[in-house]
Amino acid sequence: MQIVVSNLGRTRYAETWELQCRLFDLRVQGLIDDTLLFTEHEHVYTLGKGGDSNHLLASDDELGRDGTEVFRIDRGGDITYHGPGQVVGYPIIDLSKHDPDIHKYLRNIEEVIIRTLGTYGIESGREEGMTGVWVKGEKIAAIGVKVSRWVTMHGFALNVNTDLRKFERIIPCGIFHKGVTSLQRILDKELPLEEVESRISESFSAVFGCTPVDVTPEQLRHRIDSVRIGSSTHE
Repeated sequence: MQIVVSNLGRTRYAETWELQCRLFDLRVQGLIDDTLLFTEHEHVYTLGKGGDSNHLLASDDELGRDGTEVFRIDRGGDITYHGPGQVVGYPIIDLSKHDPDIHKYLRNIEEVIIRTLGTYGIESGREEGMTGVWVKGEKIAAIGVKVSRWVTMHGFALNVNTDLRKFERIIPCGIFHKGVTSLQRILDKELPLEEVESRISESFSAVFGCTPVDVTPEQLRHRIDSVRIGSSTHE
């Protein structure tokens, strides 16, 4: 089984959310293959469907200084931050072709991140009763997903060169007593995001037993448009 992998570069949250929705609909219909999107978002805070708005501590003035946006979305989990220097991954995959088990899916995503960090010599793991990946008690990767008709949306965010001060203006994932960290902080150097994304792609392929096929964002959108045109022809 193959998985299409596309690196979107830096994007605003709304445009990537719209792209996810289009891919989700096509995957539900079986019109496209499993897909893994990588992106680096502009500054944004997102709240899951059960998120507590009181966990956003930033004032409107603070948000306006660098254009930080806020979205309430349909994934699980509470509030988190996405921004420059962070690798965000959105798998749109049909779990019925893998393991139709949401809890196992979450554990598999954690395993992808754990393996990726291992390639940098970083020992990481899970915290009992919590979703995500942790290094010495600090969170390095957040995970929040939606699964409908066994097709997934949303995904994970790995702090690479992230400005961790942004997490000071929220209670990340609603967790009061834990800190956050990044690859840059642990290794004391910046890392190329594309290098990290490539390692994540390799780990994802190994954990989920699929073959990655890299496509550009332009090729991805062309595929989407071609499918939409083709499907409308047969209506």
